[in-house]
This record gives sequence, C-alpha cells and structure tokens, in this order.
Amino acid sequence: MERNQLYPIFLKVSELNILIVGGGNVALEKLTFLLKSSPNAKVEMVAPMFRKDTIDLAGKNNVTMYTDEYNDSHLANKHIVIATTDNPQVNLTVYEDCRKKSLLVNVADNPPLCDFYMGGIVTKGNVKIAISTNGKSPTTAKRLRQFFEDVLPDNIDDLVQNLNEYRKTIKGDFEKKVEVLNEFTKGLVRRNPQ
Repeated sequence: MERNQLYPIFLKVSELNILIVGGGNVALEKLTFLLKSSPNAKVEMVAPMFRKDTIDLAGKNNVTMYTDEYNDSHLANKHIVIATTDNPQVNLTVYEDCRKKSLLVNVADNPPLCDFYMGGIVTKGNVKIAISTNGKSPTTAKRLRQFFEDVLPDNIDDLVQNLNEYRKTIKGDFEKKVEVLNEFTKGLVRRNPQ
C-alpha cells in the first residue's frame, strides 16, 4: 500500500511573499482558497489578463496584480509560487525557474511539478486541520473537509482557549505541563472497547 509521505506544516503566509502566475479560473480558485484560510496573505499575481471575479477579490484583499507575460524577474523576493496558466510550457518554465532559485512551487493539476499541494482545510477559531490525499484526489479532500466541518463542534475554540489558560497555571517544566495536559485531555479521545 502506498503511503502519504508529505510533511504537513502551517505557514505564516502573511509574512511570506507569494506569486500566483495566471489569471483564469484556476488562479481564482487558488487565490480564493489561500485568502479563505489566510486573509492577510501577501500575494502578487501576474497574467496577461485577469477575470473580473479575480480583480474584485484582489481589490478587497492584500493582492497586487500585474498585467504582464510571466518572466523570471517576477520571482524576485518570492518564497512560494503557484502556476495556474492553461499553457503547459509557461507552467513548466515557472517550475524550472523556481527550481533554479530554490523556491517552493505548485503547478496546478500537475503533481510531478509540485513541491507542495494545497489540500482541504477545516478552520474553527484557532483549530485548523489540513487534509491531504497526496495529490491523488482533491474531491476526497473536499469531502473530508466537509465531514470535519460538520463533526467538529462550533465551540471547539472555547476548549482550546480554556486549555491555554489552564496550561498557564500548571507549575513545572515543559515535560510536566505536557504530562498534566495529556492526563487532563485524555477523555477527549473516544476509545473503542477491545
């Protein structure tokens, strides 16, 4: 059985510079996804033309748009790049340029040309769950996201806030705090009788 070997991380994209190459439907989808999860993301976009919906969304957020053909000068000071054009050669050029500059790159709908995938994300206050299918089935990630949105209680953030306050009152070193919190929260996990 194949195993998902991706390493999940949560990026502070409000402190990173992101470039989206493309201005069509896929660019709008990626921008929407990014801003839904991280409204303060620092994003630039470059494309010969942009959809009206993309322009409207960018205008309401921290997004700078350049009406231009992509070239590698657009990669200056970027950390993450997402290629979304409908031109495979442009996407391949973006990928190759990013590899030369050691930039993280995602070429939409082309897993071999991706350093990372944009999976399903569930957010309830301070709780965030990322879901990956290893690039195999975005639809499955979407369905799992919907499932977790339904089953996680809306007040789960209250639990997180209360545990954070409780953690501050625990005396001792890090290991002691972990031990106390593990004991205190073990009732949150349902165990199947064996």
